[in-house]
Amino acid sequence: MSIESSEPELSETARIARDLIRIDTSNRGGGDAEAERPAAEYVAAYLRELGLEPTIIESEPGRASVVARVTGADPELPALVLHGHLDVVPADPANWSVDPFAGEIRDGMLWGRGAVDMKDMDAMILTATAELLRAGERPRRDVILAFFADEENGGVYGSHHLVAHHPELFAGAGTAVSEVGGYSIDVEGTRAYVIQTGEKSLDWIRLRARGTAAHGSRVWQDNAITRLAEAIAALGRHEWPLALCDTTRELVGEIAAILGEDPQEVAPDELVLRLGKSGGFIQASLRNTSNPTVLTAGYKHNVIPDTAEALVDVRSLPDQQADVLAEVQRIVGDDIEIETVHSDIGLEVPFAGELVDAMTASLKRHDPEARVLPYLLSGGTDNKALSLLGITGYGFAPLRLPADLDFPGMFHGVDERVPLDALDFGHRVLADLLRSY
Repeated sequence: MSIESSEPELSETARIARDLIRIDTSNRGGGDAEAERPAAEYVAAYLRELGLEPTIIESEPGRASVVARVTGADPELPALVLHGHLDVVPADPANWSVDPFAGEIRDGMLWGRGAVDMKDMDAMILTATAELLRAGERPRRDVILAFFADEENGGVYGSHHLVAHHPELFAGAGTAVSEVGGYSIDVEGTRAYVIQTGEKSLDWIRLRARGTAAHGSRVWQDNAITRLAEAIAALGRHEWPLALCDTTRELVGEIAAILGEDPQEVAPDELVLRLGKSGGFIQASLRNTSNPTVLTAGYKHNVIPDTAEALVDVRSLPDQQADVLAEVQRIVGDDIEIETVHSDIGLEVPFAGELVDAMTASLKRHDPEARVLPYLLSGGTDNKALSLLGITGYGFAPLRLPADLDFPGMFHGVDERVPLDALDFGHRVLADLLRSY
């Protein structure tokens, strides 16, 4: 694999994304993170050069978010929040082909942690804004630019902190646009773009089994590890049934139309899995999920411990959160304690209206053959926090991608990378959106 060395020829969007990748903002969760402050300072300096007045707010020392307002041509219109996050999930360099924090350019792509989630979008937001302001233009409406800390920990030190303690920063906002939508997928030879119109509810829970401590040589039935293992195996193997919402029902219908299939005759799973590299990612939107992620028990080889714990990531459809948690308790049994570590709401908004029309039109101006579809995100974004202020959020980080690139698979994955030309496509589409919406 050849390594290109022509970094001086990078576009401004690619250069900013590369610079941000080189600032390690790894978020290990629970308040354990590399501070976002250096990245926030970088973004704030760029915004000041554009003549804006960014505000940096720290929820804890170093946990910094940046907000700036761009005055629109018609400030009477409800403002748009255009937002990204500055933190990334950790990356183990031993598993990568490149240094995950070096921002290398290889084979026409920018590699590194954050190239997909979501320092690419941060850069696109900045240069789309710069394109307008440097030309003496204004967006159609006020645009509130926000770059949040801590999104990978549910926004506790980022978006949720700002919404709770500085809601005035978002005064007058009606809509929001952020990540995990707007990218292209391949539908058996037809290129389509998915706009995120909903996201699942989030419950990070801890399961705890209790038993009686004893010597490891005993014949012992009251073993917390055994009890937890049985519970976690039952939950991990549980097959949640198909559960469509308005968004996924419309998505399945659109996919069927493109493929020339009858959605009444072909199962939704089968249709979605025909989306190639994106199929497995989108399949998770068709049902609730509960995945064990961490096990903790014991402290010595010859001691039977009296407690054992497991962490589980539960994602439920927006209107099924309470029912899913009740079902989890039924599956693991009443003798397993369930503690909620972090919980957040699900969202679903219409695939219709002025903003959806503007996003669709902006895509089609730069890719006239584009088909545009709604989809439900199996994860979550900072739109959850903004919704508490009555702001309607969508996922729209526009990228035109090669059909064979497993883009969704790189979210929190290894060898995260994004094509350089996709970054420039996204910058142009976002600039168009700011002009037209």
